[in-house]
Amino acid sequence: MRRLLLALTAVSSLGGCVQTKQYADLRFTPPQGDYRLLVLRPDVSVGSVTTGGVVEQRADWTEAARTAIVTALRNQQGGRGGQLFIAERRNSVPGADAETVAELERLNFAVDQAIAEHKYGGQYLPTKRRMGLDYTLGEDAIAFGRKTGFDYMLFLHAEDQVASSGRVAMQILGVAGCFIGFCAPSGGSGQLAYASLVNLRSGEVVWFNVLQTGSQIPGMGFGDIRTQAGADQMVERLLGRMKPGREAARTTGARQ
Repeated sequence: MRRLLLALTAVSSLGGCVQTKQYADLRFTPPQGDYRLLVLRPDVSVGSVTTGGVVEQRADWTEAARTAIVTALRNQQGGRGGQLFIAERRNSVPGADAETVAELERLNFAVDQAIAEHKYGGQYLPTKRRMGLDYTLGEDAIAFGRKTGFDYMLFLHAEDQVASSGRVAMQILGVAGCFIGFCAPSGGSGQLAYASLVNLRSGEVVWFNVLQTGSQIPGMGFGDIRTQAGADQMVERLLGRMKPGREAARTTGARQ
């Protein structure tokens, strides 16, 4: 997980801004209409940044954020016309046992790590396209789709770091110090989220997006995902502007 997150944070150096960067299979078209989408339990982590800059995970904050994100996913995907199923537990996926779901999660994590390192971390592979995606979960994903009847599967990870009052004071001091020629170390609040969409008919990862925010001063970052409004913002930024692949967009443009 740490290697994957380090690669994803290479998207940009952020200071009080929000940025997304997505890749899609060249022929990918965002799902619309009558399709079945499985969303596995979102991997969420929320912690408090202490005065010394250490992140302490908070189980209560994490659970509040996960609940809000699940609600946001239901609302956001409901507008696309598909049939959505969010698996709160591994043994709750219709037609699949918990171990099969866990194996697919591990496989997807390994593929996501490769995408992060080679697409976002600058470690390009000569055998992979510079544009688009060229990654697959293989026959295991296809068999899973046939068994469960789902067309797509979505994986989502989100983490948030909330600065404590002591850390906030340090941030303000650091900003003030810049005016007199000295900038104290920062590293305060910030969010990182990513999502990958797998086509269960082909086994391919057809779309991948990263959302990263950063803030040096309280109130300048993105919404608090522990709240419904903040979770809605994050999910909409991450999934609401899904772009088609280059070839699909070119074909659509030609038809228009």
